[in-house]
Amino acid sequence: MPDQALPSKANRLEVHLRELGRILVAYSGGVDSAYLAWIAHRVLGENMLAVIADSASLARAHLADAVAFAQEQQIPLTVIPTAELERPEYVRNDGQRCFHCKDELFDVMERLRSERNFDTIAYGVNLDDQGDFRPGQEAARQHHVAAPLLAAGLTKQDIRELAREAGLRIWNKPASACLSSRLEYGRPVTREALDVIERGEDALRALGFLQFRVRHHGDIVRVEISRDEMQRALDPSMAAEFTRIFKSLGFKFVTLDLEGFRSGSMNSLLSLDQIGRSRQAS
Repeated sequence: MPDQALPSKANRLEVHLRELGRILVAYSGGVDSAYLAWIAHRVLGENMLAVIADSASLARAHLADAVAFAQEQQIPLTVIPTAELERPEYVRNDGQRCFHCKDELFDVMERLRSERNFDTIAYGVNLDDQGDFRPGQEAARQHHVAAPLLAAGLTKQDIRELAREAGLRIWNKPASACLSSRLEYGRPVTREALDVIERGEDALRALGFLQFRVRHHGDIVRVEISRDEMQRALDPSMAAEFTRIFKSLGFKFVTLDLEGFRSGSMNSLLSLDQIGRSRQAS
């Protein structure tokens, strides 16, 4: 059931966007950033620009869909290269990986903001994101990046509802973090590992699965499938297909996680001490 306060939140968002002046929107094609880019364009017109990072950790299918959505909605968009894989602190893949990723992104966006005379950089963090371990938010704070959806008090469900009301096809798009989030902490982020994960997820998508993750644990792959698709995944013939796909990608052992898909499951492998040290390091 939609939040009865949703119209007020939506109005608050539009007012806040006008206060930010000319803005660059950090855009990934996910529901949050796509809705933010759409509403910013609706409110500000040519005084906004969506910016998507052409990163090795962004799946090609997701990049293509993000570009297509911007074109469909006539949202001004620029694609910029980022070089987080050249940062040793990112490659080592500890609990601060997301901080270094966003730090690189906002460094590049800050240069673009200065070159093109924009006033503000904004990104699509929402109210629900405050309850998880997300070091990237600290990078945003250090770069003074605006969070319009958060400022308006919007939850993930609010954003989906507003996108649905606006007739945007992305309103029910499954959540999808970057490919690097599929690697177990401590395993270096390499282009080769990211390519294996992307090919595995492309294969699952081709099989018709909608919500899933390919988790890379070295010789072991841990496949997460949403609970409502689990019965199909457990079929012996499908299990055999999973085995064929992932052994061909170089994994020695293929496992299906019986807990099903859950966002951020790799974070459960971090100790409270590691999380604390990561937060202090930022």
